[in-house]
Amino acid sequence: MTDKKIRRLPKWLKRPLPSNETYNKTANTLRDLEIETICTNAGCPNRGECWSCGTATVLILGSICTRNCKFCSVTSGKPAPVDSTEPDRVAQMAEKMKLKYLVITSVNRDDLVDGGASQFRDVVNKTRQNAGAIRFELLVPDFKGCPDRALEILDSAKPFVFGHNVETVPTLYHKARSGGDYALSLELLQKAKKRWSEMPTKSSIMLGLGETDEQVEAVIKDLKSVGCDRLAIGQYLKPSPDSLDVVEYITPEKFDFWAQRAGQLGFEWVMSSPFTRSSYHAEK
Repeated sequence: MTDKKIRRLPKWLKRPLPSNETYNKTANTLRDLEIETICTNAGCPNRGECWSCGTATVLILGSICTRNCKFCSVTSGKPAPVDSTEPDRVAQMAEKMKLKYLVITSVNRDDLVDGGASQFRDVVNKTRQNAGAIRFELLVPDFKGCPDRALEILDSAKPFVFGHNVETVPTLYHKARSGGDYALSLELLQKAKKRWSEMPTKSSIMLGLGETDEQVEAVIKDLKSVGCDRLAIGQYLKPSPDSLDVVEYITPEKFDFWAQRAGQLGFEWVMSSPFTRSSYHAEK
């Protein structure tokens, strides 16, 4: 397949631009409260649909990441100090938007002794005070160097869905996720499940970076072996000019195959489609 063909989006990856009142209201609320989202910082293709439904995935701990993963368009560099007003602002957002389910993620903060766990805790607890019926899903970094401390800090924020993405197959880490460690990511998910056996754990993998079917199946089995309950599988799409190129556009039929296979392997919740992302329709 030529490079020109690779860069041309297939018909199943084309979406209309958003233009409804709810989208504009969501955008204005996020802007007024100065809330960062992964929707904008990572160039998510689902922003139009999600914002038009009045939902967004909050990105806490700033918009500067201490790592430089080549699949991601989030800015890399030296982050600013932790913003103590952020929990209040997220709580106001959730209340104003009348959210029933909130996904919270963050940049990697290797500069913090707890990897940012205390900010996750504070955002959840403050938001829960304002909207007690709301449910939470955390999509956390790998807490490299402090996983046990981070999980202990998060104890006081439960219940929540605990999510951490392995992102891709281990042989592609060197080019896609050089700051990460596949074994440590699996270990974090395993530690979380052992600590909170009653709470769902979740992970996600991107396809289209050059992985083989055998490698994808191995990752799915690895995730199941550490007690992972939920799995999201989506198409990698190049979010910025400096990001990795797409190697292959996976067909919707192949995503259906992986959904069926993951179900056979025992996952209780699976979403597998070209537009699937970690937080896409997470409330379902």
